[in-house]
Amino acid sequence: MRAVVTGGGGFLGSRICRYLAERGDQVLAVGRHHYPLLELEGIACRVSDIRDSRTIRRACEGADLVIHTAAIPGIYGPRKLFHDINVDGTRNVVDACRANNVPKLVHTSSPSVVFGDSELAGVDELVPYPKEYLAHYPATKAEAERVVLAANSEGLSTVCIRPHLIWGPADPHLIPRLVVRAKTGHLRQVGDGKNLVDITYIDNAAWAHVLAADALSPAAPCAGRAYFISQGEPVNLWDWIRQILAMCGLSLSRRAISYPTARRIGALFECVYRLTGTHREPPMTRFLAGQLAKSHYFNITAARRDFGYEPRISTAEGMRHLFAWLRESIL
Repeated sequence: MRAVVTGGGGFLGSRICRYLAERGDQVLAVGRHHYPLLELEGIACRVSDIRDSRTIRRACEGADLVIHTAAIPGIYGPRKLFHDINVDGTRNVVDACRANNVPKLVHTSSPSVVFGDSELAGVDELVPYPKEYLAHYPATKAEAERVVLAANSEGLSTVCIRPHLIWGPADPHLIPRLVVRAKTGHLRQVGDGKNLVDITYIDNAAWAHVLAADALSPAAPCAGRAYFISQGEPVNLWDWIRQILAMCGLSLSRRAISYPTARRIGALFECVYRLTGTHREPPMTRFLAGQLAKSHYFNITAARRDFGYEPRISTAEGMRHLFAWLRESIL
């Protein structure tokens, strides 16, 4: 099988590429750069911007499967940038699949597409999109998800995967941010510290994409649907953060901040940043306050039923792998 992975050099995309290559698939990683480590492993790479429809269309020529992981994450930034990459970029991928008669498209979505301003405790895929979003990232990821699901047809089978809080060795996002904030004294508990959240070890997130791709067909139960993915058991967010910080010889500030206060501070930062034209991420936003203070964990029964997803790496084993990597790479 010939598989194309957009965002193939990223944290998730590169792991998906390796899973596919290890079982003998011909893999093309598409991204903004060359990825020498992937190339050394026999994985072909091609430089392309997801916003460039022509190069994306060429990259998908002859593909049997496209896995679309490319996106711009973040809690703040210009709406146009999020829309151009997350929405229009996804439309380019869908159009490329149609133009090249690619039969399968797996799209990396996010549980944040259903996160508005309420707690999400054990909800399944029937939970609706919120009426209002607090950041451009979840809003544009929801729009992209709708584009992919609407594209499901007899000629192009599509499925969306919603992994929650991906983490593990070589994580370039979550772990480094926690470490930097803790070192500078800018990491404080938001809320009462009792909120439960889902997390997803990197190998489990990647494996879910491969399983969904293998199960996908016009008649498959997963065709035209979105699925939550996680470890299958939520963790106390702040206990988990403290555990990670302890691995790095760091501790969390004893000073906590209430959710209403954090939300007000976030709203103030957003207002000031908009008025001043600042595009870097503020220390706090309304969306971030909710993510840090509220519970958000999900029922993964549908993924287990429809394409046999089960976490391959337990949270305890994943934490051991993470600690080994931290000792070698950061500490």
